Amino acid sequence: MDYSEVTDRISRKFSKTGHEIDRHKVEGKLRRLIDEFGVQPAEAERSVSNELAKEFNIAPAAGFGGSPAGGSGGATEEKQVADAQPGDWVTLVGKVVSLAAPASPAIAQSGILADESGGIRFVVWAKSNAPKMEEGKWYRLESAVVDEYKGVPNLKVHSGTTIKEIEKTDPLIPAPVPVKDLRAGVASVRAKVIQEWDVTHDRMLQAGLLGDETGTVKFIIWKEQGKEKLAVGSVYSIFYAQADEFNERLSLNITGATIMQEEGDIATASGGDAEVRGALVHIAPGSGIIKRCPVEGCNRALSRQNYCPIHEIQPGFVYDLRIKGWLDDGEKTHNILLKRDVVEALTGMNLDQAKEIAENNPLGMDEVFLQMREKVLGRYVACSGREIENRLLVNTCELMKFESGEHAKLLNRAGGAS
Repeated sequence: MDYSEVTDRISRKFSKTGHEIDRHKVEGKLRRLIDEFGVQPAEAERSVSNELAKEFNIAPAAGFGGSPAGGSGGATEEKQVADAQPGDWVTLVGKVVSLAAPASPAIAQSGILADESGGIRFVVWAKSNAPKMEEGKWYRLESAVVDEYKGVPNLKVHSGTTIKEIEKTDPLIPAPVPVKDLRAGVASVRAKVIQEWDVTHDRMLQAGLLGDETGTVKFIIWKEQGKEKLAVGSVYSIFYAQADEFNERLSLNITGATIMQEEGDIATASGGDAEVRGALVHIAPGSGIIKRCPVEGCNRALSRQNYCPIHEIQPGFVYDLRIKGWLDDGEKTHNILLKRDVVEALTGMNLDQAKEIAENNPLGMDEVFLQMREKVLGRYVACSGREIENRLLVNTCELMKFESGEHAKLLNRAGGAS
């Protein structure tokens, strides 16, 4: 696009009124609106012209607010949040239902704006010099830009956006959707905490699995001041969570969500939604008996020196059992994880027996690993559970009777036969 041509056109408009524009500044604003925000060139030209008209105290008469093709000018269309689509230039009235810590110095604020129709994520660029918004208050945002991130509409507040606080106290209580109906975007659910997992990042406070009677979904809470973990087995109403999609799987970021613990219980999707049969062809290091951090809510696996990456040395560790490995069904190798009760049932070795070996055998914890590997490596098993992020979290695992046909499949695969 020829930005100098648009800048020339804007310059000629204001020259007729006796005003000279800063061409470099104008061209920079045009580039930012079009390249960074994805605004249509005609809308970008109109926005910059309106901003200059305000700066020079010129009434928005014909020629300053219109498009270069002679289209109509005026204020951007006021819409409900749910109707804002990528590419729109909108005015929204909504309540700031949550604020998040900015992910970059270029961002002044980020969070979720909501009205009766739904919620939308917003970003206020630092360069916009926009007034700070407060959580729980209502605002009118004029001339904001809607773009798209991972297929989800996002609201961008730039230097041409006007933010006005409005007097409104209407409560917003969105209706939760069933877990199976979740889509990428802003969503609310009523669900039970089914599992808590080991976290995979130092900034992560908690990760696990939420579920209702229709299905399950991964959830994440990032470390921020005042954030607390959810209790396994408890039921929560979670309003305005961010549902993100990665590799065709959804996860709920509930860091900035409004969370209310509820009394009672709810039914959850039972059993696993995947069953795999095949041979255990690899038992990975880190299987057998392990030590976990005893700090409440942590539960991370410790190193051999009893070191937790978050809480450092933990002499008062807690023992646990697990098996990590590969299960080959003859066509595909599955990454599997077995928790303590499944390990005990499969190997016949309970936690007390494993502790006795670990504390009294010269090989210690390695002896538990070797004995478990001897019991299960190469055996045919049937595992059922839930496959999440390319790993099967096993709920049940049973030894199968040897089938020569299955063995032949694995041999053919290993030999490269078609």
